[in-house]
Amino acid sequence: MKQNDPGVRRLVNAVLVPGFVGTTVPAWLARELEDGLGGVCWFAHNVETRDATRDLADAIHRLGEHALIWCDEEGGAVSRLDAQSGSPWPGHAALGQLDDVHATRSVGLGIGTSARESGIDIVLAPVVDVNSDPDNPVIGVRSFGGTPDLVARHGTAFAAGLQVAGVAACAKHFPGHGATAVDSHLEAPVVDAARDVLWQRELAPFVAAVESGVRCLLTAHVVFPAVDSELATMSSTWMRMLREDLGFDGVVGTDALDMKAISAGVGRGEGAVRALAAGVDAACIGNPAFPETYDDAEIFEHVRAAVLGAVDDGRLGMARLEEAAGRLAELAAWTRRTEAFPEAPQDGLDIARRSLAVDGDVAVTGAPLVLMHQAGSMAAGDVRFPLARFLGAERDGTAYETVRSGADAVGAMKRHPGQAVVVVTDGLAGGGVVEAVRSADIDAVVVHNGPVGTARDLAAPLIRTWGGGAASARAAAEYLLAEQLLGGRNG
Repeated sequence: MKQNDPGVRRLVNAVLVPGFVGTTVPAWLARELEDGLGGVCWFAHNVETRDATRDLADAIHRLGEHALIWCDEEGGAVSRLDAQSGSPWPGHAALGQLDDVHATRSVGLGIGTSARESGIDIVLAPVVDVNSDPDNPVIGVRSFGGTPDLVARHGTAFAAGLQVAGVAACAKHFPGHGATAVDSHLEAPVVDAARDVLWQRELAPFVAAVESGVRCLLTAHVVFPAVDSELATMSSTWMRMLREDLGFDGVVGTDALDMKAISAGVGRGEGAVRALAAGVDAACIGNPAFPETYDDAEIFEHVRAAVLGAVDDGRLGMARLEEAAGRLAELAAWTRRTEAFPEAPQDGLDIARRSLAVDGDVAVTGAPLVLMHQAGSMAAGDVRFPLARFLGAERDGTAYETVRSGADAVGAMKRHPGQAVVVVTDGLAGGGVVEAVRSADIDAVVVHNGPVGTARDLAAPLIRTWGGGAASARAAAEYLLAEQLLGGRNG
């Protein structure tokens, strides 16, 4: 049986990318890295101090000759390196609203520089999904916007900045996740659009990314019935279109196989088998510490056993694995030999300031009560919008509460009588919080950090940040504190 062949085992290891628990290399992972593991994916729980993170990266690279470190660093709400403090870079939607491709490239450069200094090889960005559904529960502000041209221009600029910094950009989520009404972390989305619509809307930014030289793509766990009844991650039809029609010859990785669209369906192991057989190069297993904790070594062994079994029964050929492993080794060689260009990015806070939209007099008096009312995102994880931190640093007595309903908001205001109220909302959570605050006889400002379309019915005074992260939160705080700004956008 090929399962017992050390060469086959090493080849299978080469196309697997697990997550792991901890801020040092666990014993099981060290063994697999020495046995040819293709790489690892970092999450926020793997990140400690920058020095410790660099030490972790050095250990991984020392153990694994071709090991690649993958990490989500989009700016805004999605950051692993800055999950505790918030990203110092505005997110994609803010960049799309500003519509300055030089600023977008600079943010990519800044994120890429930080990633490179931390030892990361592949940044899982840009998000080049066209957010055609403003109520999309997982993409939203992670997208540059709702039109293919805008997303294509900014996606290529962001990717260029990353790769100038010496890390590989990984555009996602092929062939598109922007028109989905459900989150693939929770179930399998279906986009029932015609082929011509998919080509003009979903695929256009990926075509631009491929033509611009992006090194890597990440798949979407989404079904597009007009093309295939299979999830795109496991679809040979989509992979053939990507290779033959779009001409992409770089690395293709799966979105996390522990997401429910895969794990609650065919399962992680079978998902890896089908994805690899379809033409994907790297099976990314997922995050063993969020949202549900599982045994990292046990799940890795389960997925590997499934792939080895598929090799034994002939469902997955050696030539396919060798092709995938070759692409990954080539990318690893590129990351090892590529040097960053000596170029300094623009200031992330300044870009965030320029991207804000402010309507009315938003300055608050005294120490405010900050009410957080957000649907949140599985993609972002436990990453907060640190507005209250910036306000509290300047105004002693600033209060902070998380609310889910109008009744919660009324209760919070009763507990903090006389304080001005700042409601932070992404416009997706419902519950009547903004309405309850507006109807109270109290000074109130809304800070909207959700997608463009979810701010339709919000009246002044209003600040729109177009996403999360520390840069956007601090820029909003400066307006609330009536600090003088340069370059802010009104209206």
